[in-house]
Amino acid sequence: MSSVLQKPEIEARVVRKVARRLIPFLGLAYFVNYLDRTNIGLAKLTMSAELGLTETMFGLASGLFFIGYLLFEVPSNLALHRFGARRWIARIMLTWGIIAAAMAFVPNSGALYGLRMLLGIAEAGFFPGVLLYLTLWFPRAYRVRLMGLFLLALPVSSALGAPLSSAIIQYWDGISGLSGWRVMFLIEGIPAVLLAVVTWFYLTDRPSQAKWLDEDEKVWLTRELESEASESGSHITGSVRRALTDARVWMLGLVYFGITYGLYSLSFFLPSIVAGFKKTFATDFSLFTTGLIVAVPFAVGAVAMVLWSRHSDRTGERIWHVAVPTLIGAVSIPIALYMQSPLTTMIAVTVNAVGVFCALPVFWYLPSTFLTGAGAAAGIAVVNSVGNLSGFGAPYVTGWLFDATGNSRAGLWVVGAVMLVAVMLVLVLRSRVSTTRSDENADTRVVTASR
Repeated sequence: MSSVLQKPEIEARVVRKVARRLIPFLGLAYFVNYLDRTNIGLAKLTMSAELGLTETMFGLASGLFFIGYLLFEVPSNLALHRFGARRWIARIMLTWGIIAAAMAFVPNSGALYGLRMLLGIAEAGFFPGVLLYLTLWFPRAYRVRLMGLFLLALPVSSALGAPLSSAIIQYWDGISGLSGWRVMFLIEGIPAVLLAVVTWFYLTDRPSQAKWLDEDEKVWLTRELESEASESGSHITGSVRRALTDARVWMLGLVYFGITYGLYSLSFFLPSIVAGFKKTFATDFSLFTTGLIVAVPFAVGAVAMVLWSRHSDRTGERIWHVAVPTLIGAVSIPIALYMQSPLTTMIAVTVNAVGVFCALPVFWYLPSTFLTGAGAAAGIAVVNSVGNLSGFGAPYVTGWLFDATGNSRAGLWVVGAVMLVAVMLVLVLRSRVSTTRSDENADTRVVTASR
């Protein structure tokens, strides 16, 4: 009886201690990561004229990041599995920070294309590596809620980064003879370099090595995770080859493609859409005001993400918690530019952002239902790689359609269609990915432990 009583107590204590140690730091790293990846959207407002970029050329520059990212994603994640998160994540952050800062000095579009591809190569493996790393520290029943807290860095990065970046561009223009967008790239690349140094000393690869856990806490967490990893059934436990040939992995990649297609369309082109209000609705927003307006959908999406993740953990349901918000995003985004005022347009865009951000943390629970070990390293990297092809397709197709039609409507209809396909694929996956309450028999303890 005493051991039964002790388990919830040690479980709550360990999960709380690990979460406080890892989630804020990894969230900060992801904040900087996403900011350096997408701040080109705000730089575009003044950079395009200086470098002579058309909408299609800007879309190509934005999307080339993901070509390098795709090519090196799986090898990078396997390297993390082999060498450990502390060393590999620190290496990733150092190289991407240097390249992000170097974008301040691009002389022409060709150099911009090259550095964007190099930035993708440098960042490859960071996001899926962190996702893999979290599976090494948290029992399955806790992952959606804690994944939601980690992924909160994504909308927060845009909500805070948009006004920050626009303020730098507007008010620091001309410092040291640099245009404002160049100053922004330089300043926002430095934090990644600094965090790389901190990462080397701060992260711990596995629970058994954690000096900041008590001995009984290490033993309990290690045994709990090993027990989950050894569960029988349809799990891919250690085979890279099995992970790379499993149909569920590739279908999840296509679902993620649809969700992030909406995400990257927003991230790269929302500043341009808001700036376009000047022509459509006779507004006159400054760069800083544009940044504040862009921040609103991401701020609302951040709150919705946390609440939706908690609801998913409370109910133990996953598939519909991905499908429903993705459907909402698919329906809302195409009609945004048919609204008759800036306010109603931003309401539609905000609904889309809520859909995208609510779907993301629950989606990333699904691979962990059948991937563990080296198979998880490869499988999660494949899912992220296929999904992030949308990072090339979304800005390039949206920019090309803008140049071809003279407005953003066609591009946003494509966004809605791609997200709708993702909804259908999620429902097909319902019978292939085990997410039943029996797989989450600890869910009832989550609610108790979190109170």
